Amino acid sequence: MKRLFIGILSLLGAYGAHAQQSFLENQKLFPRVGEAFREKEESIKKECAKKGIAWPAKQIYIRSFKLDSEMEIWARNNPGDTFTLVKTYRVCSLSGKMGPKRKEGDRQVPEGFYYINDFNPNSSYHLSLGINYPNYSDRVLSDPKKPGGDIYIHGSCLTVGCIPLTDEFISEVYIMAVQAKNAGQDFIPVHVFPVRFGNSRSMDYLGSQSLTDNESQKFWLNLKNAYDYFEKTRKMPVVMVNSQGKYVYTAPTPEPAVAQIGAGRPAQHTN
Repeated sequence: MKRLFIGILSLLGAYGAHAQQSFLENQKLFPRVGEAFREKEESIKKECAKKGIAWPAKQIYIRSFKLDSEMEIWARNNPGDTFTLVKTYRVCSLSGKMGPKRKEGDRQVPEGFYYINDFNPNSSYHLSLGINYPNYSDRVLSDPKKPGGDIYIHGSCLTVGCIPLTDEFISEVYIMAVQAKNAGQDFIPVHVFPVRFGNSRSMDYLGSQSLTDNESQKFWLNLKNAYDYFEKTRKMPVVMVNSQGKYVYTAPTPEPAVAQIGAGRPAQHTN
């Protein structure tokens, strides 16, 4: 009986240790993630050190530009800090055209304000990070029955409506996202813009497109407000959505509420 009791205690102890396993430790159990950490963590750590960011970065922000085929990773370690650019990645390919995603099968990459809602260490595209399309705005403005979904940042350099990177690049982005989530960042923000609004050639192209698409022009101008705010402050605006599906912005409030904003809280509905 004594041996049985000791055996039960051992099993309970093992179960407790497993239950307390961190998100980071759990992810490292997957072969591709473990390999990514072994091959890429040191170089990302050095990259952060060059920018004055202690590793691991506790909060990250992902910003992507469709026409410019670029994706940026920004980071900070304290909610009151401004974000610092860590690295810019080349996006492999683009499906669809400029403009938001509005229905299933349109091959469009979404445009707007999202957050990471899935970590897939066994992806068919090496590694992948899901974004929460459709968000509140999309649900109002997109096809009510079939808005589409399953939008990811992933590897393998292939896409039908997602944001594809090389396997090498997604490995770096994935481990930064894992570290941030492990540090407590539940909502990692992902902002997808049609163009880099500070690039004059990109803006000229967008202007030519908006001549025949008035609704998209209004939508892009609405997105530009958030882009401009971040460019000026290196902090993120609070993003909300009104009943018409339009994004509404307010400046971050003083501490301690900034801690919530910095964590990348999802856009909320407002009347």
